[in-house]
Amino acid sequence: MTPSMRGGRRRIEPFRIRVGDSVLVDLRERLARTRWPDALPGSGWDYGTDLAYARELCEYWREKFDWRSQEAALNAFPNFRTEIDGQNVHFIHVRSPVDDALPLVLIHGWPGSVYEFVKAIGPLVDPEAHGGSRRDAFHVVCPSLPGYGFSGPTREPGWHPRRIAQAFAELMKRLGYARYGVQGGDWGSTVGSNLAVVDASSIAGLHINLVTGIPPQPDMTPTRAFFSDWRTSPDFDQLSEAERRAATEWVQFRATGVGYGAIQSTKPQSLGYGLNDSPAGLAAWIVEKFRAWSDCGGDVEKSFTKDEMLANITIYWVTETINSANRLYYEAARAGLTGPTPEFVTVPTGCAIFPKEPSRPPRRWAERAFNVVHWSEMPRGGHFAAMEVPELLVADVRRFFRTLRG
Repeated sequence: MTPSMRGGRRRIEPFRIRVGDSVLVDLRERLARTRWPDALPGSGWDYGTDLAYARELCEYWREKFDWRSQEAALNAFPNFRTEIDGQNVHFIHVRSPVDDALPLVLIHGWPGSVYEFVKAIGPLVDPEAHGGSRRDAFHVVCPSLPGYGFSGPTREPGWHPRRIAQAFAELMKRLGYARYGVQGGDWGSTVGSNLAVVDASSIAGLHINLVTGIPPQPDMTPTRAFFSDWRTSPDFDQLSEAERRAATEWVQFRATGVGYGAIQSTKPQSLGYGLNDSPAGLAAWIVEKFRAWSDCGGDVEKSFTKDEMLANITIYWVTETINSANRLYYEAARAGLTGPTPEFVTVPTGCAIFPKEPSRPPRRWAERAFNVVHWSEMPRGGHFAAMEVPELLVADVRRFFRTLRG
């Protein structure tokens, strides 16, 4: 532990996840008392989470899900907490057996958590033990976003992606890492991009698996690009068939798949009452995203097990952070930090494009926002790549950083 990690509010303390038995008993009791809504016959997932599957998942959560085993898996990694800018920040920190490994911060998104990276941390930290080469080793730092999971709720307004990025820059400084890499998806991509702006001189490279681009249209700001109809771009006819299809799918997603974001960006508190009180409601709100954003062909359990999904959902439940997590949408919208950063990201950037990711812009559009030096189009996988196809994500992270280690 370096001197900067000791004393006062800069202190970094070991943290052990331990959920009280009474919290788990209460969870099961609430699940048993669920007052289920009606559903139209044969509607399936058309109106949102399928009622039959929600019942099945919640019955499994109440009767069979073993939180203690998931808790032990998370505690198998060294966990810590520190206070930055008045906010608790929880993080996993695993040093590689390779002394000169490159530090790498892994940043999750919504509705995810540090649990997303459980299967990726080992191969990144100790590649030789997982069939890889020691030259690809990383010291991994995996923080819970402020307001998420074991970081606990945010306690004041203004925790938007830029402020979180500044907090993570301070975290890496406290850990003694003068040069490091960044990887993220969902909000992790947005926070990581902001981190690449506020701490550019320290960052070897930025790897993202949610990529947003800027079409070549007059006065197209990054935020407007995120919400725009990509088909109106002047160069749309010059795009490949696959690029045009991706642009059309993005427009469809913006029209039918972002109601959650509209609510969370405008009135998150109203939604929070139900999600923080009803575990069935919380599970239904989150599992629909695991299904819609994964490469599962409509069967979510082709991509994730019940235990994997429920471990992630349970983190929100036991920490009571779904409301503060949702607030990030509100804060980002007010700060104009939804989508690419207002500044061009000069840090070398690697983009991993998974086929079921809602946002898959043409490379040249991404190059209007990022210094793209690496572009991979993946054979399978979706939004939660670290959980769904960790082997593909890890391999691409390794490839990207090989030329940037210095």
